[in-house]
Amino acid sequence: MSEKHHTISTAAKWLITITVMLSAMIEIIDTTIVNVALKDMAGSLGASTDEISWVVTSYIVSAAICMPLTGFFVRIFGRKRLLLINIVGFLIFSMLCGLSTSLDQMVFFRIMQGIFGASLVPLSQYVLRDTFPPKEQVKAMAVWGIGIMAAPVLGPTLGGYITDWMNWRWIFYINIPVCLLAILMTLLFITETKREKVKIDWIGLALLVITISTLQIFLDRGNTDGWLSSHFILGLLLTWIIAGIIFIVRGWITPRNILNLHLFQDRNYAASCILLVLYTAGIFGMMTVQPLIMQGYMNYSASLSGELMAPRGIAAAIAMVFVTPLAKKIDLRLIILLGILITAYGNYLYAGVPLMSDPWNLTYPGIVQGIGMGFFFVPVSTMALQTLAPAALAEGSGMFSFFRNLGTSVGTSVMVTVLTQQAQVAWHSMIQKINTMNPDYHMWLQHMSWSAEDPHTLAEVVKLILPQANIIAFDDVSYLSYLLLLVAIPFIFMLKKPKNTAVSMEH
Repeated sequence: MSEKHHTISTAAKWLITITVMLSAMIEIIDTTIVNVALKDMAGSLGASTDEISWVVTSYIVSAAICMPLTGFFVRIFGRKRLLLINIVGFLIFSMLCGLSTSLDQMVFFRIMQGIFGASLVPLSQYVLRDTFPPKEQVKAMAVWGIGIMAAPVLGPTLGGYITDWMNWRWIFYINIPVCLLAILMTLLFITETKREKVKIDWIGLALLVITISTLQIFLDRGNTDGWLSSHFILGLLLTWIIAGIIFIVRGWITPRNILNLHLFQDRNYAASCILLVLYTAGIFGMMTVQPLIMQGYMNYSASLSGELMAPRGIAAAIAMVFVTPLAKKIDLRLIILLGILITAYGNYLYAGVPLMSDPWNLTYPGIVQGIGMGFFFVPVSTMALQTLAPAALAEGSGMFSFFRNLGTSVGTSVMVTVLTQQAQVAWHSMIQKINTMNPDYHMWLQHMSWSAEDPHTLAEVVKLILPQANIIAFDDVSYLSYLLLLVAIPFIFMLKKPKNTAVSMEH
């Protein structure tokens, strides 16, 4: 490996980095950009609010199924060929999503888009780990991470502008020039790997598809369908538990399982995956709820909401610049701890934000979060893959990226559920005080120059209570996300410093 690293010029290494970063950003932006345009899509495609959510669910499920299979696909196709197939497929189905005239078409094209986009992020990690020697990998991951952290923030911001000023179809059409550039750079700079004849484990593949698809749909649809009060959701849960247990037990005792579950015997890899799930659940779950509150109850436009969230990504990118010099002097585990603590504090700052809040009150906690994200993602990605054998890098990268998506799905599901339920609790608590026997209610009506006898008064009062109830619920979400990040801290102590870390940090 070291001889190969030395034969690649510095310029070639950074051109490879830009290439894989570009392809990864395409996928991440497309995961988040759609959310702000769902309302406009629903009107154009003749879908209800509930139906249009399948545009998001279909992509998440198909991507989640294919992401862990990245190493399997690399062995069959070779990494360069696989990267080209994925980018071309993503390009074609992005165009078809933009041309969709019905919900059925859109959902199918989004499924295909997710299939081709799934491997772009893990492939980029794998290529970087294989291109740079150990002493340069923290720096390479930091540069790559700048683009990866900017992408989820750029998505809603860009989507907000497109939704407000153009047609929602352009959120798919903008992929075209980016994909074409990524194809050209892949052809020029990415080297091919040897292809293998692989016997497909069809039983393992079927169990994997069932396990991941039922889990993802359960998480995405649970709150909408009423969780275990729905027979559909209950069936998904039972199917996931049964299929998951069979998949894990069979995968552990079957040498040629579709996924190499024995990678989790590597303590650093297993601990990093757990840290990633807990961290992404805390931060991305929070980030999903924030625009719902801003646009739904604070009267911010989609574009303005995106603008207020953009400094988070900028702060993350800036923080990543400092990771490389810090890693020369500080143990990566301490940098991970610092990242979690800073992010948790940023989440905590969102609690208590008033309904009529100044935009800065919504921006500076995001900046704090971004700094923490910058200090977390690069070290944990480095630690996760650093002790894996070179032959396991592609598969390890695929499963690691899957856990990032899993954490995001779990966090989103939990935070949206908490927001919904706590808003109802706050609503009932406040509505009980709205009665003619309450002297405080009469004093408040006089202050507002309203009359208790006016039939329109109650309707106006209800309109005022609803936003306030959701703000109270948002406080609870902030506290929960803060605590969830603190729960991740003990798993840092499971990480052990790789033997070559001290050497790699000295150069």
